[in-house]
Amino acid sequence: MRSLALLCLLAFVTPARAASPEQHYLDLRDRYIAKFSKAKESDETFKQHDAALNELTGVLRGLVGPVTIKGLPADGKSNADTLFKGDSGFGHLDGLGFATEGDKQQAVVTTTALLKHWLREHSKDGMPQEIDSAFRSDRFYYQAIQDSAFAKYAELPITKPASASAAVAVLGVRGNGDLKGPPHEIDVVAIQGDKVFFLAATDAIKTAEIPACEKVWKQMMAKKVPEDSMAKEDQAMDAYTKCFAKEAPGQSWFTAAVKKAQAQLDMLPLR
Repeated sequence: MRSLALLCLLAFVTPARAASPEQHYLDLRDRYIAKFSKAKESDETFKQHDAALNELTGVLRGLVGPVTIKGLPADGKSNADTLFKGDSGFGHLDGLGFATEGDKQQAVVTTTALLKHWLREHSKDGMPQEIDSAFRSDRFYYQAIQDSAFAKYAELPITKPASASAAVAVLGVRGNGDLKGPPHEIDVVAIQGDKVFFLAATDAIKTAEIPACEKVWKQMMAKKVPEDSMAKEDQAMDAYTKCFAKEAPGQSWFTAAVKKAQAQLDMLPLR
């Protein structure tokens, strides 16, 4: 009985395990989201909101550490655009964000722990929960940055650096309207140690339509079912992009796209 009582006493006085740095960030972020999501809009509220984002940026800099990406600003800021739940842009990938003028190039650097947590938060949106599967899904590239949708057209076979545990490149179209057309955006994502690097280039490559895939599109759109025009277009787009991914390696521009993706990967501090 004395031994049991001693064990209980020790359990009571033993300090709780300290929260991880990532958990500290997430707790702080969630408190601010709860605060601003119920706050009334005012100049003072927006001032406090900006201060909160600056505070989160400071925490993220401590988590991620110094980052230098060729062609991008030296100092990153929170990739979270807003802490107002329901706002356009809410829920972007947690990490340090870097961007050129006009967002022609954007990068996010985060940790694997924050990435895994973010994937879980977006599971209800159809986000794959395995990291490799997420990197190969248009859902990841749609929800990680910006406020516009992303359609993945093909994967680009890049060479993974020896220091990286993962490296994926995709070719696609980003926009708020029609996503059908020659893809021109190349997104590259890589993992080294516990750091995750994501680099998107909006106008990275010039491609062209593929006649065989245009034929698939027209055939799908000519079908009588489904009658709902949006559902029909979604099905046609799915068939079209699958065709594009299959036919892309045989196109004259494909080699240049792969080289561009490799060059993008080489911009990241993975060595």
